[in-house]
Amino acid sequence: MARPALDLAAPLLTVEEMTAWDRRAIDALGVAEPTLMESAGRVSADLVALIAPPGPVCVVVGPGNNGGDGLIAARTLRARGREVWCVAASEKKPPSELLHGWPMELERERVGERITRAAVVVDAILGTGVRDAPRPAQAEVIEQINRAPGFVVALDGPSGVDLATGRVAGAAVRADLTIAFGAPKVGHVRFPGRAQCGRTLAVEVGFPPLAPEEFGALLVDDRWAFARLPSVPPDAHKGSMGRILVVAGRRGMGGAAVMVTMAALRGGAGLVVVAGPEENRLVVQSSVPEALFVDRSSDAVQDEIDDADVVVAGPGMGTGRDAAELLERILATEAQLLLDADALTLLAEHRTNGAGLGERALLTPHPGEMSRLLGTGIGEVLDDPFAAAADAADRFGCAVLLKGSPSVVAAPGHPLLVSVAGGSGLATGGTGDTLAGIAGAMMGRGADPGTAGALALTLGGRAAERAARGAGLLPRDIAETLPAAMAGLHLSPVPVHPAVTAEIPPPN
Repeated sequence: MARPALDLAAPLLTVEEMTAWDRRAIDALGVAEPTLMESAGRVSADLVALIAPPGPVCVVVGPGNNGGDGLIAARTLRARGREVWCVAASEKKPPSELLHGWPMELERERVGERITRAAVVVDAILGTGVRDAPRPAQAEVIEQINRAPGFVVALDGPSGVDLATGRVAGAAVRADLTIAFGAPKVGHVRFPGRAQCGRTLAVEVGFPPLAPEEFGALLVDDRWAFARLPSVPPDAHKGSMGRILVVAGRRGMGGAAVMVTMAALRGGAGLVVVAGPEENRLVVQSSVPEALFVDRSSDAVQDEIDDADVVVAGPGMGTGRDAAELLERILATEAQLLLDADALTLLAEHRTNGAGLGERALLTPHPGEMSRLLGTGIGEVLDDPFAAAADAADRFGCAVLLKGSPSVVAAPGHPLLVSVAGGSGLATGGTGDTLAGIAGAMMGRGADPGTAGALALTLGGRAAERAARGAGLLPRDIAETLPAAMAGLHLSPVPVHPAVTAEIPPPN
């Protein structure tokens, strides 16, 4: 999997990585800490002015650097003519020198009144490194913020959210906008933390560039996907756009084969052949007449396996002896492989030989399938999906796409690729089959398996958003809007501010 250029993907940092980045900037490169704080506070004031509604601003500050960022934002807004109140969330306060002589009282007695009356409340209480539940006095102020009617802006992260994991141990601010300094953190994309963040904007505030060894994950977005979407040569023909063999759909499960096939064709595959039981021929060829069909029990299926550029195997194919034997034949080929659903079950049960999958393969488990592949409880997978994806990639020696919110793509020796595209509408049976078809098409068009998986996540998510079906979204809606999603990748919205380097939309 090719390492993406940093200007086309935002590093997604752990708290430890963010701390090390901060220390390198200050200790090794001589970047003054007050300079970073000044930049963070001023860009926060810019975004409040651009995005938040008009009216009085109440900045709620804690005692640490996060509170200092808040004071600088307050002073900047006041200097630009905004009515601003500063209140302290605890007895300990950040240094008033950060106000640069502006006559602004840091109040402690009228906290609730100021928060309730403000049109905008800026949460600058707790910083990145806080992981425990807020103290009682802080928790009381957080609850006052959550009860208030104003627009809430959180600096770096909502107070009460563990930005290392996304966990919420006690009271936590519910923000409408979160401004992440330097880079987004893991807690901005993992639930329940993401639900507290609202819209998250990562902003550049003066840190040095990150070296590749200084981060372990990238947040993929439309820019990243547009730069890696396989191009279509002017002399393209069906033979050059990928021959995909779809091994899916046992008797009575023909719909799985249809969904994979339709998505692969809409994703630009040159030719798709479905290998399934003869009983499924009618449903497949009447639903997707553009595809070919071969009886998977016939001698002809071996020719199709040998001729395929990519084999997508698993959705609804069954886990019986015949399916295991067929999968063994597929694994013996030199084609690229995408294994999903029942194929993963066969791997997990050691009913087929999963050794030597290598760089040609992509596994696409959901958390339950991942727990079986790793031999762990599903709770362990959900507790740390980033580690689970990386563990599986190392164990099987191939790319692994762990579906979830967020979804994570891991490949040995490369950064994790993390996607937040799509939404809760994807929680419908069959969307995983559609994802497999899109990824298979990307592999057939020339993308390596890890990149193909991340492309499929981005494209599938954008297609779902374009379909605008909400809870009524069907897999066929994703396939139908997929061409428009691919064509529209270059139309990524212009950032609301030049300092914005990444955006995480609010969950839906």
